[in-house]
Amino acid sequence: MPLTKTSLAEARAEARTEMPASELVQLTTTERFRELDAMVGALYEGPLTTPPWQQALQMLQDKLGAEHVTLMLRPPSSDHSGVMINTGETTRQATESYETHFFSIDPFVRLEEGEVVTAEEMVGREWLNSTVYKEYLRPLGVRHLLGADIYTDDGVECRLRVTRTDQVAPFSEDDKALVRFVLPHLKRAIQLHSRLDFLETERQLFAGTINRMLLGIISYDEQGNILETNEEARRILGEKDGIWMTRDALRLDRTTEERELHRIIRRACSGECAEDTPAMVDALAVTRPSGRASLGVLIKTVPAGEYSEGRNRPAAVVYLRDPEANAAQPSHELVRRLFGLTRMEATLALLLAEGLTLDEAAEEMNVRRNTARTHLRSIFCKTGVTRQTMLVRLLLNSVIRLG
Repeated sequence: MPLTKTSLAEARAEARTEMPASELVQLTTTERFRELDAMVGALYEGPLTTPPWQQALQMLQDKLGAEHVTLMLRPPSSDHSGVMINTGETTRQATESYETHFFSIDPFVRLEEGEVVTAEEMVGREWLNSTVYKEYLRPLGVRHLLGADIYTDDGVECRLRVTRTDQVAPFSEDDKALVRFVLPHLKRAIQLHSRLDFLETERQLFAGTINRMLLGIISYDEQGNILETNEEARRILGEKDGIWMTRDALRLDRTTEERELHRIIRRACSGECAEDTPAMVDALAVTRPSGRASLGVLIKTVPAGEYSEGRNRPAAVVYLRDPEANAAQPSHELVRRLFGLTRMEATLALLLAEGLTLDEAAEEMNVRRNTARTHLRSIFCKTGVTRQTMLVRLLLNSVIRLG
């Protein structure tokens, strides 16, 4: 509901009153269907745009001759400033005023599901004497306020608010009918948005974890075209040490290795595996001219879902592993909390996990060998291992690399 009064209000008011929502009734059936079809289409395309539903809200604003249309995807609260999409002229100051103060005293909230009402219909005559109206809306030139709330089974609460200035007629029954028509479509679109948002959050979480594990990923479609590469894959390919990418194809220094890699990728993308067999998995090593250890490459088919369609879905994935890549140093604090170690013990444990010998670790820590050995015995006691190799394995297989 954040709004602002504009200097164009008077000029726009006359134009808007010329085409109220009630005029939809006077249009031919074909024209009405086209307009409604365009609006419904914009509602369902909303979850795929940024910001979401901007076009649909703009269309609704035009049809209603409104000054603003606001969709509160997450209404402001004492814990969160909220998430709102606005049409019309707005200012950050007006938005912040509502997010930080006026939301808490707004009586025009928690409307019945599917109900489309004006503030005066719900609150009564007291609305024009309310603090929200007198100190927030009226100074912004707002006189008429129409609203509807949406609730989903997974706990989402959204608010749709439409305003008009004091120079435009109140909302009519036809205006309400249009909003009432929009509501169920908007609710379904919001549910889709919520699901897509969850999947995107999950994808980013997994992508971040994969990058921290220094695993390069290249995905292919069923035609053998590269769809996407992650950060680690781009780092490895960017070094051009035995393998690189040109014109959306992987190239290798050694012809025999390149031929074999392309053969495996073609087979993986074709989905030759039978439905009742596991996904195809194959691997090879890529020689690096620099003399560094060979890159490990694993190719795997990505099975299609039961109802998958479209050619842009991943059909195969190539994993790249650089055995000499330097992973980010795990947090000493995480090691201490996970295994109950002291600061010096955590430092020693991490140095050993990096491949240093006890003598090298003692020198790095600037302590005597006997002191390092004393710390190592204490680490063994706290972690339950009896050998240095077991300690390294324990650390490398723990969750500290994900921190």
